[in-house]
Amino acid sequence: MALSDSSKQSLIPSFLYSSSAKTLPFSHLLSHSHEPAVSQPPMFSNRSQSAATAAGGSFVIPAPSEPSRKIEMYTPAFYAACTAGGILSCGLTHMAVTPLDLVKCNMQIDPTKYKSISSGFGVLLKEQGVRGFFRGWVPTLLGYSAQGACKFGFYEFFKKYYSDLAGPEYAAKYKTLIYLAGSASAEVIADIALCPFEAVKVRVQTQPGFARGLSDGLPKFVRSEGALGLYKGLVPLWGRQIPYTMMKFASFETIVEMIYKYSIPQPKDQCSKSLQLGVSFAGGYVAGVFCAIVSHPADNLVSFLNNAKGATVGDAVKKLGLWGLFTRGLPLRIVMIGTLTGAQWGIYDAFKVFVGLPTTGGVTPAPAAATPTTELAKV
Repeated sequence: MALSDSSKQSLIPSFLYSSSAKTLPFSHLLSHSHEPAVSQPPMFSNRSQSAATAAGGSFVIPAPSEPSRKIEMYTPAFYAACTAGGILSCGLTHMAVTPLDLVKCNMQIDPTKYKSISSGFGVLLKEQGVRGFFRGWVPTLLGYSAQGACKFGFYEFFKKYYSDLAGPEYAAKYKTLIYLAGSASAEVIADIALCPFEAVKVRVQTQPGFARGLSDGLPKFVRSEGALGLYKGLVPLWGRQIPYTMMKFASFETIVEMIYKYSIPQPKDQCSKSLQLGVSFAGGYVAGVFCAIVSHPADNLVSFLNNAKGATVGDAVKKLGLWGLFTRGLPLRIVMIGTLTGAQWGIYDAFKVFVGLPTTGGVTPAPAAATPTTELAKV
C-alpha cells in the first residue's frame, strides 16, 4: 500500500524538515568523510534514510549545535559571576539569621538584661513581639550583600593575581599564604562597603525607638554624628572581619582539599555536583567555627562602639573586661557563624555550578615536572 506524502514525512524526525533547524547537505558531509569523527549511534535507521532520499530533495541533517556558552575562568564574566554569587551568599544568609544577630548584639551591649540566649529571645518577644526579631533586616541585607560582592569577587581576583606574581611553583608551595593574602586584601575593600550599614544596623537593633530601619535610621545617624560617624567603627570592623575572612577562606580551602584527598576515593571532577556542594557546606561550617573564635573580641568591640556615642576601645575593655571581650556571646556566635559560613559556601558554589563554573577548592595539582629538554637547557 502506497504511503501518502504526509505519512512519509511522519517517518522522518521533525528536525529534518523544520525550517528553524540549521542544516548541512548530506553530500557536504560525504565530501569530508576522510576527516576523523567521534562515533555516535545513528539517529535513525537505513530504511529511514532511504525513505528520506526517495521523498525528493537532498538529504539534510542539522549542523551540530554548540553547547551552552560557558564562562571562561578568570575573565570579566567569571569575576562578575563570583560577585553575583557573593551577593546571594552573604546577603541572604545574614538576613536569615537576623534574630540570632539581634540577640547577640543585645547580649554584648546589655548583659544584665540579656543574660543568655533563651532569656534574650524571651525578653525580645515580650517587649517587641515577633516582628522585633527582624529589626534591622534591611541594613543587614544591603550591607552584607555589598560586602559579599566585594569579598568573593575580589578574593578570586587577588588569589589569581598573587598566584601569577608567585609563579606556578611558588603558588603551589605557598598556596595557604596566597589564600590569606587574597582574602585579607578583599576584606579591606569589602568592609568599606559594609561599615555604614553595620553602624545603622547596630544602632537600630540595640536602641529601641532610635529608628524603624535604614530609611529613617541612616539620616538620623548622619544628623547625630555626621557622615564620618558612619565609619567610626571601620578599624574595629577590619579587626573583626579581616581575621575572620582570612580564616574563612584559608581554612575552607584547606579543609576541602583534605576532604577530597583523604575522605573521598575519587577525584573531584568525577564526583557528583550534589556531593561537591555537600563538601562545600561541610568545609564552610567547620571553617565558620574557627572564624567565630578568632574574630569574636573585635565583634564585641564593634557592637559596643556603634551603640554608645563617643565610646572608645578603652571604654569597651574597661566595661567588658578581657575575659568578657573574648567570651561574651561566643557560644551563640559559634552556632550562628558556623551555620552562616557553611550556608554561604553552599550558596556561592551552587551559583557557580548553576552558571557552569567549578566549585571552590579541591586537591591542588603538583607543579609540572621539568621535561628532559628543560633539564638539558639548564645544564
